Amino acid sequence: MKPLTAVLLGAGSRGRYIYGPYAEKYPHELRIVAVAEPDAERRSSFAALHGIAPERTYTSWERAFDEGRIADVMIICTLDRMHYEPAMKAMELGYHVMLEKPMSPSMEECIRLEEASLRLRRLLAVTHVLRYSPFWSGIKRCIDEGELGTVGTIQLTENVGYRHMTHSYVRGNWRKAEETSPMILAKSCHDLDLVSWMMGQPCTNVSSYGSLLHFRPENAPAGSTERCMDGCAVERDCPFSAVKLYLRQPSHEWARYMTDDPTQEGIIAALKDGPFGRCVYRCDNNVVDHQVVNMAFENGANASFIMSGLTESGTRRVQIMGTAGEIIGDMDKGSFVLYRYATDERIEHRCSVEGDGHGGGDERMVAAFLRDVRSFDRNPSQGLTSATASLQSHLIAFAAEHSRLRDGDPVRLAEFREQGAASGRAHK
Repeated sequence: MKPLTAVLLGAGSRGRYIYGPYAEKYPHELRIVAVAEPDAERRSSFAALHGIAPERTYTSWERAFDEGRIADVMIICTLDRMHYEPAMKAMELGYHVMLEKPMSPSMEECIRLEEASLRLRRLLAVTHVLRYSPFWSGIKRCIDEGELGTVGTIQLTENVGYRHMTHSYVRGNWRKAEETSPMILAKSCHDLDLVSWMMGQPCTNVSSYGSLLHFRPENAPAGSTERCMDGCAVERDCPFSAVKLYLRQPSHEWARYMTDDPTQEGIIAALKDGPFGRCVYRCDNNVVDHQVVNMAFENGANASFIMSGLTESGTRRVQIMGTAGEIIGDMDKGSFVLYRYATDERIEHRCSVEGDGHGGGDERMVAAFLRDVRSFDRNPSQGLTSATASLQSHLIAFAAEHSRLRDGDPVRLAEFREQGAASGRAHK
């Protein structure tokens, strides 16, 4: 079996630490033959690791299209607002595409991407990796086998964790909605996708509340400074200290995401001069740090989703209530309990959380995408996380943000989608 060849757009955290390592571990399945990355160090180190020829290393995603189609698939993990154009161009050239979530920060662009994947008969897989994890796929299997009867209510909580919150959404790349995406889309379209998938019904109505409650200038403690290393009088006692997060952790786990030089000297230099050394109360962030979304579904079922960055842990917890049973689970623990009403049984399911990220979903997702590409000509399936499937959760996210900005006014999803489609047609 010849390996499928790929062009990688964006050698940041996902490109470097998920797709690159997959190609290293399974060279008989995937070979990355070109990379586009504006950061020179990342570009050269990735190219050297994968034996990519100099003429196939590009400084921008646009340059990766100069020679037309040069591989079987394209993996797109550029920043959120740089998803739509390369994805459309790739499908038009004949690439099958793996696209990092969110598909786009624009509802109109998401709709056009889904339409293009169907019209051009290209596989457009969106990286909703949690569907592939043993934890969530195990829960879905119980639902599909009728263990819960009819699902009436889903309650899902995403505890983002204050470390992730401050790194990515206060100091980091996703801190400003107008530059990337609203928090509910950038972080939680995973969760809305899970709710939609587990419910198995079209969502009809959405309402939402949320705000940037804490990480604001008026909450800065007395004695704090612009940067954590500027002689801040409260740095040692601050739970959100950048020095604590990036330098004092034994493994420097978060440091690799804020500098390409994770030595002590490199981290210190980044804290002194880079965005990750700023006081969390004095950044230019505007995305929410907590939000709740309520959803109604076609058959009368409902769901609630809570996202909070004001938590210690970074796990997801779920409760699914049905007419014949109930499931309660904790993703971080890798276990869920099924309660059967008729027999009073309590059955614990333990799922592996070892290996790659997202509860084991990352590698399984890449493997499934490659299988779907290989079989596409004879069995043109759009896959488990197709653009069509992903569009549903994206529409819920857009509707939730629309509602949140209007004091929780409910949104009828069918009308909302039609408005977005009409706007997209008007701008073609």
